[in-house]
Amino acid sequence: MRTTIIPAQITTVEDKIAGSLNMTQILILMFPVLWTALIYILFAPAMKLVPYKLGLIGVVIMICLILVIRIKDKIVAEWLGVVLRYQFRPKYWLYNKNDTTNRIIDIPDIPDIAVIKRKTTKKASSDQKTEINISDLVRLEQLIDSGKVAVRYQMKN
Repeated sequence: MRTTIIPAQITTVEDKIAGSLNMTQILILMFPVLWTALIYILFAPAMKLVPYKLGLIGVVIMICLILVIRIKDKIVAEWLGVVLRYQFRPKYWLYNKNDTTNRIIDIPDIPDIAVIKRKTTKKASSDQKTEINISDLVRLEQLIDSGKVAVRYQMKN
């Protein structure tokens, strides 16, 4: 099968529908027609032409006419889209190096450890609660925070 390479100049040519208007321009120019029909039918007094309806219709027609003007082979609506995308882009990027999104994390498989059950004798548990003074707790906290002592927690088995 024969293949041919299409030059970039051919694929970037803009399609002209009517005269020098492309599809986007025609759609923008059709919007005032639909807007006029909606204003004429829905706004009070219905099906009557009053000055405030003419004002609303005139504003939309002017906006649409401005949007279809060509500047440097692009219509104003496209330039407006570029400017708005630039203005609404994120200004600050926050990265977290500890984020695990899209990372491959190798977690080693840890084999289960066999648990040996032993028979234990129950000791007589004392239900007495030991009273601890607040002043002792404060001194203990100051001692731990000072860094002069190494603290190790060990659980009873």
